[in-house]
Amino acid sequence: MTIEFPSDVDIARGAKLKDIIEIAALLDLGGDDLDVYGSHKAKIRLKALEKADLREPGNLILVSAMTPTPAGEGKTTTSIGLTQGLAALGKSVCCAIRQPSLGPVFGRKGGATGGGYSQLVPMEDINLHFTGDFHAVTAAHNLLAAAIDNHLYWKDVSGLDPRTVTFRRVLDVNDRALRDIVIGLGGRTQGVPRETGFDITAASEVMAILALSKDLDDLKQRLDRIYIGMTYDKEPMTAGSIQVSGAMALLLRDAIKPNLVQTLEGAPALVHTGPFANIAHGCSSLLATRMALAFADYAVTEAGFGFDLGAEKFFDIKCVYGGLCTNLVVLVATCRALKMHGGVGRKELDEANPDAVAAGLPNLDKHLENIRRFGVPAVVCLNRFATDSDEELKVVLDHCDGLGVPAAVGDGFASGGDGMRDLAEMVVDRTSSCKSDFRPLYDWSWPVEKKIFTVASQIYGAEHADYTSTAQKDLEMIRRFGYDKLPVCIAKTQKSLSDNPELLGRPKDFVITVREVEIAAGAGFLIPITGEIMRMPGLPRNPNAVDVDVDSEGNAINLF
Repeated sequence: MTIEFPSDVDIARGAKLKDIIEIAALLDLGGDDLDVYGSHKAKIRLKALEKADLREPGNLILVSAMTPTPAGEGKTTTSIGLTQGLAALGKSVCCAIRQPSLGPVFGRKGGATGGGYSQLVPMEDINLHFTGDFHAVTAAHNLLAAAIDNHLYWKDVSGLDPRTVTFRRVLDVNDRALRDIVIGLGGRTQGVPRETGFDITAASEVMAILALSKDLDDLKQRLDRIYIGMTYDKEPMTAGSIQVSGAMALLLRDAIKPNLVQTLEGAPALVHTGPFANIAHGCSSLLATRMALAFADYAVTEAGFGFDLGAEKFFDIKCVYGGLCTNLVVLVATCRALKMHGGVGRKELDEANPDAVAAGLPNLDKHLENIRRFGVPAVVCLNRFATDSDEELKVVLDHCDGLGVPAAVGDGFASGGDGMRDLAEMVVDRTSSCKSDFRPLYDWSWPVEKKIFTVASQIYGAEHADYTSTAQKDLEMIRRFGYDKLPVCIAKTQKSLSDNPELLGRPKDFVITVREVEIAAGAGFLIPITGEIMRMPGLPRNPNAVDVDVDSEGNAINLF
């Protein structure tokens, strides 16, 4: 029987929110540590990290997932529910997750503040303009783009070749018409004509830079290192030559401060930065993670998409840059996703089918194997949906028991923190009894091809990696420019362990093809691109924007 729940908006609007000063006090933060935005939002000033030396850092819990499907696995709902479950056990806890992008909010995917009784509030604010961080990233990014074209217009002596400029503009709206455009038309006074395009703001390198910066000085240095193209003499040119990094950093001076909000049950939550996980590293900011670790005994964070994308990058990029050691991975699985990986179509997901659940388990197994490669213990959260049968749940729990992997059913959507107590107790027990031996998958000093194949073979399960002629030329240029010691942030589909979105389950004997390799020197990684990666989504036939409205009192309608 399907259980009917109030809408996320109704649940969030009916919550009794605590004043943000009370929430900050749970982290031993006072008014001097905050820039307050009304009663329920605040930014934490960076100087608050000076308090970190006064206590031992907490336990870092990473929430990841099996290969995602259109059915939705509820990773963010699980992260928030686990935070509430730990709080219900009387633990000092703070979650740190990414900010939503307006594009998906008004497109098909919707918001990113959890769901049911495991939500962040004020949900409407977080999903819309929040504290203006995305707008600041958009402005800073486009300032550099405008300065580059101004540089070309005035024929600066540096000799930047307009045909090689790789830095595009961004907008936080799903707009397929802007993917590929020509600018500078209309005569000599309108600029230099060239091909370019728009990405969505979450795909901006400036967003990735903000997420990995340690402070304002580090931010400025990273902005300076952004690769923008080549001179006519085939030499690399970076944003530092354009001399607007200081102005960009000024636009980002508030955006760099993590945002503090709360869960429905009054647990503290940091919501900060939102880089995509298929084109960037897909994690909330390093600063937010450091603050959660500094001010709570348990820091719950997450990485985008499945373990093969966001979590691998969390470990091999973010943890190495930030000197982080993860204590535990919570791997989210659902019966619905397992059925899809077991061959069931989307229309039959609500029908009980334990055999299909069992057929999809190899995908879960592969992700558990991948976690072990990093030396980090794991538990499985079987996120319950209303249509799950007891027989289906038992298939997964028995399978995990046979593997020796602790597993618990998570019911955070329907029951909030109370529905996550079993998982929370398991997390507490596992972090105290099982020591993490975290280690990155590869050494950054290795050749780029070896780093790519290490991830592709060990994490995806590929037999070989092919390179197009374009990718081979890119690698030659990368070596010549000295960027070959950067880590790799492989861009591929989130729908499969392979680079083919049609290969579900646990594909084997496949080859990944690297089409090109981009330089994100400011963020501090290379982006080998496999398959077709969408940096500017388009609106579906019936986007969420059609249903969203506002009433006469200013309340959102149908925002989800």
